[in-house]
Amino acid sequence: MATLEGVVERITYASAEDGYTVARLAVSGRPAPVTVVGAMPGLHPGQGLRLTGEWTRHARFGEQFRVSAWEVLTPATRVGIERYLGSGLIKGVGPVTARRLVERFGEETLQIIEQSPERLREVSGVGPDRVARIRAAWDTQREVREVMLFLQGHGVSATYAGKIFKTYGRGAVALVRENPYRLARDIYGIGFKTADGIAARLGVSPDAPVRLAAGLLHVLGSLTEDGHCCYPREGLLKAAAEVLQVPPAALEASLARLGEAAEVVVEPGEEEPVVFPRELYEAEVALAHRLGAFLKAPRFGVALDTARALPWVEGQTGLVLAPRQQAALAAALGGKAVVITGGPGTGKTTILRCLLTILERKGLRALLTAPTGRASKRMTEATGRPAQTVHRLLEFSPREAVFRRSAARPLAAEAVIVDELSMADLPLMHRLVEALPPEALLVLVGDADQLPSVGPGAVLTDCIASGAFPVVRLEEVFRQAEQSLIVQNAHRVNRGEMPLLGEAGDFQFLEEEDPDRLAALVVETVAHVLPARHHLHPVEEIQVLAPMHRGIMGVAALNQALQAALNPSGPALTRGERVLRAGDKVMQLRNNYETEVFNGDIGRVTRVDPEEGTLTVRFEDREVPYEAADLNELTLAYAVSVHKSQGSEYPAILLPLHTQHFIMLRRNLLYTAITRGRRLDVLAGSRRALAIAVKTAPAEGRHTRLAARLRAAARRREG
Repeated sequence: MATLEGVVERITYASAEDGYTVARLAVSGRPAPVTVVGAMPGLHPGQGLRLTGEWTRHARFGEQFRVSAWEVLTPATRVGIERYLGSGLIKGVGPVTARRLVERFGEETLQIIEQSPERLREVSGVGPDRVARIRAAWDTQREVREVMLFLQGHGVSATYAGKIFKTYGRGAVALVRENPYRLARDIYGIGFKTADGIAARLGVSPDAPVRLAAGLLHVLGSLTEDGHCCYPREGLLKAAAEVLQVPPAALEASLARLGEAAEVVVEPGEEEPVVFPRELYEAEVALAHRLGAFLKAPRFGVALDTARALPWVEGQTGLVLAPRQQAALAAALGGKAVVITGGPGTGKTTILRCLLTILERKGLRALLTAPTGRASKRMTEATGRPAQTVHRLLEFSPREAVFRRSAARPLAAEAVIVDELSMADLPLMHRLVEALPPEALLVLVGDADQLPSVGPGAVLTDCIASGAFPVVRLEEVFRQAEQSLIVQNAHRVNRGEMPLLGEAGDFQFLEEEDPDRLAALVVETVAHVLPARHHLHPVEEIQVLAPMHRGIMGVAALNQALQAALNPSGPALTRGERVLRAGDKVMQLRNNYETEVFNGDIGRVTRVDPEEGTLTVRFEDREVPYEAADLNELTLAYAVSVHKSQGSEYPAILLPLHTQHFIMLRRNLLYTAITRGRRLDVLAGSRRALAIAVKTAPAEGRHTRLAARLRAAARRREG
């Protein structure tokens, strides 16, 4: 083993997933920078490092220093200090200010900031306000320095040091030493693998109870991220054993202790016991109970005569309703709740307009809602009535993290209509049903053949499968919609038939088998071909959808290529391998209740401040600022996954399909993608990949118990 000290000159590559980094290190006495490689998350140019490792020779890249351990040193040289200050660690000091400070104070710069900050005003552009901000930021850095050095020495990014200090305070190091797995639970962006690595360095045994319990919760959490509300007990133990590298039997005691501590709930299943995270168990039980009680309660007292209402509304609207549309309206007018499901062009919106016309004629108030801002906006456009997100309808308070509408203060309406129900996960549906007025009418609308929600649960399919609701399936495609190849092909795909392909019209197929040429074709089509042929804005009106995240045609690679073509220069912030520029199209990756920006929301970067390390994003009608520590909540969105596109409708979509996407090539994914385009669908790639997607049925359903609970509630109601 060898030891190496130097200053980070530049970051060549940094993986956001595992922290693997390739950097160039300026080492005293060496004429050229040294290439260092290893797990070193969160490095910044200008940082001084002491590395332990070994010299190796790469067949292509030559001599490298492979790092096994590392620590950050306070820089002592002018170059090191300038890069350190300009790296974004100190808010208020960017590259320009850092250069001016070092030009004025040289190697004493850090000492001046620490001991005589008033002297910073000697530097051009640094006034009293900036001095105060620099000093405050420096004081914060001084307080977290112990935390930062400790965490960086154990594989945690400096980006997270401030968050960890904010969460745990001055006792952060002691708390992390006591239970490093708390980081994965409490700090967004730090995963189990990172926490497990810290634990190993701190001497936590591989079979320590704290590790086994954390591993079980991690695996169960990963399964809920895949959409499951619960998971078969034996399957969970097997999956956790593989992650932790211990026998499944070694985890049984830990699972029992988690149950005793009420962190999980083990419940008898139809074939074997299933394990729930406690929060999802409570939400599912409460949702089934509330829905059961709601369906049993009497409806509002105003009579709705279906026999008179249907011909009346046809006369008012000039429409002639098809039999299934009439059945859906009759179910809504005569019952307590109804599920209306169907694909594009089957008349779901027509039914809603007619229902709203009848309710308004009777003086009854209806509230319209959908799970996301994009879906609620589409609902407003389609019905001509205002719709809100579920969060806004329930008056969610970010400051208090509570929904102000609940059973104690229910919604004020005679009808609640929910669109795009396939996007609603279990926790959100639980909150909505909790706030329903007992006497209201509930109308649930969605396309059961689309991908399920991003969050846990399968609410729409569970409601249909339960038999607790009247369900109306719309299957007839109406003449106007049938003229669209997008609509025709969506239904063909849903039936397991190949779509009709061509190079013109509103559904086009561009064949390209070579993956490298396909990636280039996607960029060329978005940047030049579609804007020229169809007068579409390449950023605002064209959305690339990808079946998966990794690979040359995955979301990440396509975003980098599209950014290079559509927004190659301008003010930017660099974080590892990610570059965010003014003008970039970006997506929010998690629900942020403080800013009311939610997972899947898309916006444009309007301002970037390299000095402050901050940027601003416009989401539709408002601008949201992001601090440096919050940038991991954003990702480029020139390309997004098909799953993330749910509830959205774009003027044009481009979907690359290749056999490299094999594990994701399923019928409901293709169907969901096709139904996102409003004016134009372009599929590009391999006919074989397209055929695989058409012929491959959706993956095994999600593990939930909601349908069974609703059936039981219905039996009790009937009894």
